[in-house]
Amino acid sequence: MDVYRGYLDCLNERRWDDLGTFVADDVVYNGEPLGLNGYRSMLESDTHAIPDLRFNAELLLADAHTVACRLVFRCTPRHEFLGFEPTGEQVSFAEHVFYRFRDGRIVEVWSLIDKEAIRGQLR
Repeated sequence: MDVYRGYLDCLNERRWDDLGTFVADDVVYNGEPLGLNGYRSMLESDTHAIPDLRFNAELLLADAHTVACRLVFRCTPRHEFLGFEPTGEQVSFAEHVFYRFRDGRIVEVWSLIDKEAIRGQLR
């Protein structure tokens, strides 16, 4: 779990050049092979749209090769995010995510974001 907590610190501190310490070059996200560069671009895009985006682990379970986490976000989108236009208001939502690790780095990510929670707050 220390590696995963380090990964979250890396994201929250926007240390994109260190991302390869935690994420494999051939990472797959929701069944799509993004590679490290594509994964980094996705995260950079998210944090551009939501500058105050912080990855907060509310629930964290792990075994030798898998991490399951409920991430909770309280943030204020400034640009379009997940198809939603910002209103200037803060939103709260959760992401349920599973990671598979190989050799201490993330090789596969399965993510489900509660878009309905966002939709309900941006009406």
